[in-house]
Amino acid sequence: MYEISNDVSRHTNVYDVLKERGFIKQTTHEEEIRELLGKEKITFYIGFDPTADSLHVGHFMQIITMMYMQKYGHTPIVLIGAGTTMVGDPSGRTDMRKIMTTDTIRENGEKFKEVFGRFIDFEEGRAICENNANWLLNLNYIDFLRDIGKHFSVNRMLTAECYKQRLETGLTFLEFNYMLMQAYDFLELNRRYNCKIQFGGDDQWSNIIAGVDLVRRESRDQVYGITTALLTTSEGKKMGKTQKGALWVDANKTTPYEFYQYWRNIEDADVKTCLLMLTFLPIEEIEKLASLKDEQINRAKEVLAFEVTKLVHGEEEAKKAKEAARALFSGQGNLEDVPKTVMPKERFSGEGMGIVSLIAELKLVPSKGEGFRTIEQGGLSIDGEKVTDAKLMITGDMFTNGQLLLKKGKKTFHMVIIE
Repeated sequence: MYEISNDVSRHTNVYDVLKERGFIKQTTHEEEIRELLGKEKITFYIGFDPTADSLHVGHFMQIITMMYMQKYGHTPIVLIGAGTTMVGDPSGRTDMRKIMTTDTIRENGEKFKEVFGRFIDFEEGRAICENNANWLLNLNYIDFLRDIGKHFSVNRMLTAECYKQRLETGLTFLEFNYMLMQAYDFLELNRRYNCKIQFGGDDQWSNIIAGVDLVRRESRDQVYGITTALLTTSEGKKMGKTQKGALWVDANKTTPYEFYQYWRNIEDADVKTCLLMLTFLPIEEIEKLASLKDEQINRAKEVLAFEVTKLVHGEEEAKKAKEAARALFSGQGNLEDVPKTVMPKERFSGEGMGIVSLIAELKLVPSKGEGFRTIEQGGLSIDGEKVTDAKLMITGDMFTNGQLLLKKGKKTFHMVIIE
């Protein structure tokens, strides 16, 4: 299990740490929360709906929050949202989420739990893993409406951002229940574990407020909500998206090399934010790295990429990814960890395969149209030679020792191997 070093922060209150590193976005009662976290060891929760078979980098931000909180003596509840996943969270979506089977949701939840165990200490009650299916799936609908539904104003719910943005495109009654279910999670966790705070991404603000209000009405207990900043670029765009989709923490879905390269290639303006929120480096060191200019900022990006990859995939994989990157950019290290695709040599026999079809299949470009444009603009090379003909056919005799190295732009490499 990864441990945060003792010299990361000079603060005695975890709230000050999270604030200084840019995590805190909105709070229900800032002064009360800070005072509570400074004088008591409390139980808090963060929910994770298992809508995929891996956590992505957005989830990882929440894991880091839990790691900080646990280091300062607070008890995390990792809530696997198998029950809420049956309904689907409308927050940030333009359409209804695909309905998943209970078996798939359960399998995804088990994979999530394995990841949490690498970062959170569950020994001797220092953290709790719960599943909201334990109470949501067995609820009596009429009782739930009478006991819980009476506290919710439809008019007020419709002003919430998570619903408001969907009214024009269509919001199902199924999804409309999501806020009630998440609020009920907070009530259950407060009753069972005396849970005092819910954390979530900033897109969960409306749901978190609903939970705080429900606990106050039902239990007469004062609880709190905190949203953490979403990881965005300096232009306000969400980070963690690649041409292949989300940036996953599962090495089988996003290789350590691809993961490393993502952070190595971020914009200069985003380096400081990522160092603050995705590494445990001391603030003083981050300030020095972030102050580097022009070509020197690449050193800060290498540190960022190495530290985040080490945290997610371990130091050995981080070193391999770093060596592979240097092999490609400066002719040092080895190519062993560059992304590879093995293909049958028969696919390159006869007339072979069109270069545009190949790079589209490898997802180096999102479409064939984009592939043609990339070549027309001089953005593709094969084994160091620029491709000038978009109709080039790749045949077996073009492979050296069964290998072909593709390079898109300045930073994206892919090795094709035939056998």
